[in-house]
Amino acid sequence: MKATWNNTVLAESDDIVTVEGNAYFPASSLNRDLFKPSALTSRCPWKGEAHYYSLEVDGTRNEDAAWYYPEPKEAAANIRDRVAFWKGVKVSA
Repeated sequence: MKATWNNTVLAESDDIVTVEGNAYFPASSLNRDLFKPSALTSRCPWKGEAHYYSLEVDGTRNEDAAWYYPEPKEAAANIRDRVAFWKGVKVSA
């Protein structure tokens, strides 16, 4: 699977975990130079607190377009150290 935005590969891996229709990529598969920390957090009742990254590609920013659970609840342990995408990021095989 590959995650792309603004004609740039953000992450690529065959080791994908799908939860609620979202593909979670291993953190080790990210092109880290494109990810910027975000202050945004949100809470899921069964996964825990999500944290976000903004993306920067060729001078264009996509705010809070990736999320992860640094300390997922036990029911979501399979997404620890994984990142998912939205806001126009294309995930394809």
